[in-house]
Amino acid sequence: MAERAAGSGVQSVERVFELLELIADAGGAVTLSELAASTALPLPTIHRLLRTLVGLGYARQLPNRRYALGPKLIRLGEGANLQLGALAMPQLKGLVDDLGETSNMAVLDADMVVYVAQVPSRHSMRMFTEVGRRAHTHDTGVGKAILAQLPDEQVRGIVGRAGMPTPTGHSLGSVEALLADLARIRERGYAVDEQEQELGVRCFAMTVPNAPTPSAVSVSGPVSRVDEGFADRAVPLLREAVKKISVELNG
Repeated sequence: MAERAAGSGVQSVERVFELLELIADAGGAVTLSELAASTALPLPTIHRLLRTLVGLGYARQLPNRRYALGPKLIRLGEGANLQLGALAMPQLKGLVDDLGETSNMAVLDADMVVYVAQVPSRHSMRMFTEVGRRAHTHDTGVGKAILAQLPDEQVRGIVGRAGMPTPTGHSLGSVEALLADLARIRERGYAVDEQEQELGVRCFAMTVPNAPTPSAVSVSGPVSRVDEGFADRAVPLLREAVKKISVELNG
């Protein structure tokens, strides 16, 4: 309390991050008036803070006068993602040891998921995703697990901006089909990528509770091995793994 009363330093930091989060929540670009409508901050304060952020490279002003996140945030985000992935590696390795299939962790980054860690299966025929790869949310297990934690209107915004390509005949091609699948995921507590991203590959995924950024962990492999019996073993182990990661993330 004394620190807050002594000056505006701490309060200014809070305000800066509030603005950055509002820009991110709006899909990455927003007008000054939209920011003013979403916060109790005075318009001159918003303008002053944005001018400072633009000067530092953490925000940028587009030709249409909208404000967007700046390129300097990319380096910070990549560094944070690497740390998050490193923290989860023991749990991912445990899943691979117990189940024999590839385990991944991904986080929501704007309107896509980005893979931040992977432990590959020891099988010669296995699922492989490059760390750092970005993917759509609607056709991945990790993406759907994350979307299931969000309100339907936010889901509509994400897939509306990112699009809904259908890489296989199993992919969900409409928002209505996706929302119906998300309702099933909320009910059972885990997501399934049923050959929606790649033919012959099935994935089970679960969100990390109380993660500071929406995150999920998955186990993936060929449908010949990742079957109904595999699910019975995988779901309890996934649930235990994401709980342990949540504890680590929250200190």
